[in-house]
Amino acid sequence: MELKDIKAVYFVGAGGIGMSAIARYFLKKGLVVAGYDKTPSTLTRQLEKEGMLIHYEEDINQIPHACKQSQSCLVIYTPAIPQEHQELCFFRENGFEIQKRAQVLGTLTRQHKGLCVAGTHGKTTTSTMCAHIMHQSHLDCNAFLGGISKNYGTNYILSDSDFVVIEADEFDRSFHWLSPFMTVITSTDPDHLDIYGTKEAYLESFRHYTELIQPQGALIIHRGLEMKENLPEGVRRYDYALNEGDFHADNIRIENGEITFDFISPVESVKNVRLGQPIPINIENAIAAMAMAQLAGCTAEELRYGIQTYRGVDRRFDFKIKNDKLVFLSDYAHHPKEIYQSAKSIKELYKNRKITAIFQPHLYTRTRDFYKDFADALSQLDEVILTEIYPAREQPIPGVTSQLIYDNLRPGIEKQIIRKDEVLELLKQRTFDVLIVLGAGDLDNQVPQMTQILNSKL
Repeated sequence: MELKDIKAVYFVGAGGIGMSAIARYFLKKGLVVAGYDKTPSTLTRQLEKEGMLIHYEEDINQIPHACKQSQSCLVIYTPAIPQEHQELCFFRENGFEIQKRAQVLGTLTRQHKGLCVAGTHGKTTTSTMCAHIMHQSHLDCNAFLGGISKNYGTNYILSDSDFVVIEADEFDRSFHWLSPFMTVITSTDPDHLDIYGTKEAYLESFRHYTELIQPQGALIIHRGLEMKENLPEGVRRYDYALNEGDFHADNIRIENGEITFDFISPVESVKNVRLGQPIPINIENAIAAMAMAQLAGCTAEELRYGIQTYRGVDRRFDFKIKNDKLVFLSDYAHHPKEIYQSAKSIKELYKNRKITAIFQPHLYTRTRDFYKDFADALSQLDEVILTEIYPAREQPIPGVTSQLIYDNLRPGIEKQIIRKDEVLELLKQRTFDVLIVLGAGDLDNQVPQMTQILNSKL
């Protein structure tokens, strides 16, 4: 079904953050947008205010008339919805076009010029940076992001631009639905081995992704990755890294909490770029984002202004308290390489202060596969407090607990394991110098209460 043929869109599972961005895209296009979700939330209530029709019981009779026309209604579902769901069965049995979120994003990359960012880590920050640069430039863009941009308070940007910035997710091979005009690949450290099975299959998935780039497009790949791309004829190839590559940084200055560098580019170099979110790991992310925006047509001044005014992403190196007495932040890092980079950055920023991490491991399979790497990454810090594993979609695996990480931390490091429900009490009893909460689970839900507790003691 072509976008021009769609008159209504129905969401089976409307309340997810990724689904809501697509719902808003179609609302802006003036279509009938409706859907089902299991429970009301702040997000679904906001969507209702914006014009989406949502109900909260499995009930075919509550599906609007416009969404019962198979020739003009697109159905979008989340895999979290059971296949036997009454409404999903109705659409399946009546010949509706039914797509996953990733398929819809793929359609958008064929209708627009898709600027995509893939990689094991760094993709949310890099895509959000690129979207901000593009949105405040003369080109503008649409964007569907994997986190809440602090500049916009949302995970989407909608405009009449021909460009769309998309975070290309490798989980479940979702990014194979895309047809990028240009793409950045930030990293290919193996992850999601519960899906892929082997490192080789993971790398092959990225190789196939590069085959999907449109002719006359471009690949911007981090130098030194293990994967081997396979580019269609006519696709330009560039590489980047911190200090080398077609795109890189020079004259890096880190002082008084500010980071400034020169952006070196084969198109046009840009001097004195100041990071709006001054974190060392963001230098490379900025290089990749600026490279793609520049190749799309942004000017040197638009690149400089975009990076200077970038404010970050919720849960990505997200400072909650920052003063001489205490620094407290949360970070979504949940892969060993992410934690390594996060720990490295915070050590560079706070060289002479004691750094404590509270880490909630994410997934039994990931802990089983990488517990030694987690321990090595966390061992850069002065103190590590572990909680139980967040299971997400998984069942427990015998013998796989946080103890595996604990036992492999470097000798001499301060360490303990506590339950997640003991964290707030620990913060009431202890004092900290620099404290970071790490992980992609639900411990982050307690960060507002943690902030309140820590602030009350200052």
